[in-house]
Amino acid sequence: MSTSLDGKLVLAISSRALFDFEEENEVFEQGDDRAYMALQLERLDVPAKPGVAFSLVKKLLTFNQNGNAEALAQPVEVVILSRNDPVSGMRVFRSAQAYGLPIVRGSFTRGQSPWRYLKPLHANLFLSTHLSDVRAALDAGVPAAQVYPHSAHASEAHPAEVRIAFDGDAVLFSDEAERVYQAQGLDAFQRHETTHAQHPLAPGPFKPLISALQRLQQSSTAQMRIRTALVTARSAPAHERAIRTLMDWHIEVDEAMFLGGLAKGEFLREFEPDFFFDDQTGHIESAAQHVPAGHVASGVRN
Repeated sequence: MSTSLDGKLVLAISSRALFDFEEENEVFEQGDDRAYMALQLERLDVPAKPGVAFSLVKKLLTFNQNGNAEALAQPVEVVILSRNDPVSGMRVFRSAQAYGLPIVRGSFTRGQSPWRYLKPLHANLFLSTHLSDVRAALDAGVPAAQVYPHSAHASEAHPAEVRIAFDGDAVLFSDEAERVYQAQGLDAFQRHETTHAQHPLAPGPFKPLISALQRLQQSSTAQMRIRTALVTARSAPAHERAIRTLMDWHIEVDEAMFLGGLAKGEFLREFEPDFFFDDQTGHIESAAQHVPAGHVASGVRN
């Protein structure tokens, strides 16, 4: 019987999102990939420093530590999906091993976009530093975000919780309401959302991910649980439609912040997520000063 990833939460991640390869990437950006390969080979036995998404990956993999060796009892799979070459891929796997991360699968495409391998992986999330790869993944229906490599790293204050924060419109929800706001302004947006409060919003690109996280939460162990937050520029009365949409989806979030346009960064600093997803670069730049952050290149703003 062939191995299957069906039923698992599959996170596909680029090497630069998982590890800090910014120094090596400077060599690559000079246009000589052989010099880059030589540098990675030279540093083969030197574990790369943790990158922006390292905490998220490490915590999610903790869900597999339940003492059951059966494959189906391992609910999380992390796969490296990288523009790195296969030689540099050796250092990626060596670094993962050095940190005790049980990552065994990866595709290395030497400069080519790897997003096409997301479908065979049944990926629930793709994290990459390449915006073009993220856009292609989103177009293919896979939740994806561009990682900002210079984002702050996650706090170590919550070792037993995977903390994930989501924007609402164009991330968890469709951009229907955002289109009204862009075309007609705030007052029209508020009226539209109040009128449609009883009508759930259509799903956005990250609805499949939050659904998968809720399923994973049901298999939580004493070692790890998931805590989620909705962090949105919405304010009352537009808050109600967002809440009712989540209720209609049978999705529970632990916290909801309706900020009415306030900068999100300082609120996220207090929530201390392992990762935050938003469709607006301004919100990501605010957040990245305090927490790991990724740009979801979807919706009318993009």
